[in-house]
Amino acid sequence: MADGEALVVEAEAPAPAVLEIFLAFSRVGLTSFGGGLSGWMMREFVQRRRWVDEGEFLSGLALAQALPGVNVVNLSIWIGFRLRGGPGALAGALGMIVPPMLLAVALVALSGTLLQSPLAYKVLAGVAAAALGLSLQMGLRAARRAARGVVPVAVMAITFLAIFQAGLPLLWVVAAMAPVSIAWSAWRLRRGA
Repeated sequence: MADGEALVVEAEAPAPAVLEIFLAFSRVGLTSFGGGLSGWMMREFVQRRRWVDEGEFLSGLALAQALPGVNVVNLSIWIGFRLRGGPGALAGALGMIVPPMLLAVALVALSGTLLQSPLAYKVLAGVAAAALGLSLQMGLRAARRAARGVVPVAVMAITFLAIFQAGLPLLWVVAAMAPVSIAWSAWRLRRGA
């Protein structure tokens, strides 16, 4: 594959038009609240639209999380690029960012007093709980797919313990564990496993 060339997606649906990519990401961005977006994106782009398969999606999610910036925007760029190259990447990013941003600005302008209501806090707490459930489901699915052998399980366990138990900075832990994980994956690929 040449640099800048989009990878052909092996899925049931044909690659969408750039406008369709923008509209699909806009829909996800406008209908997702309080987190859990990666789970929503998996449902939309893997299960519903079949634009990428689950393995590709999880690889893209891992890459998106390793890069600086907002994970779901990085993932939008990655999926858009896989589908339609540079124009698809731009459409995915703009679709994920611009419509929700415009809606948020409009809501803030219209509802300054509404957000001071105790009911608003209760509604937002419920939305946050649902988003946490989506994130947990996505994390468990990714862990189950990645946990193929002792080394990947050890990398996951060490990463979890270092961040959540020892309180080490995420960047340091990723910098230490990524080379181990990459070396393990490269070794497995050379072996043909």
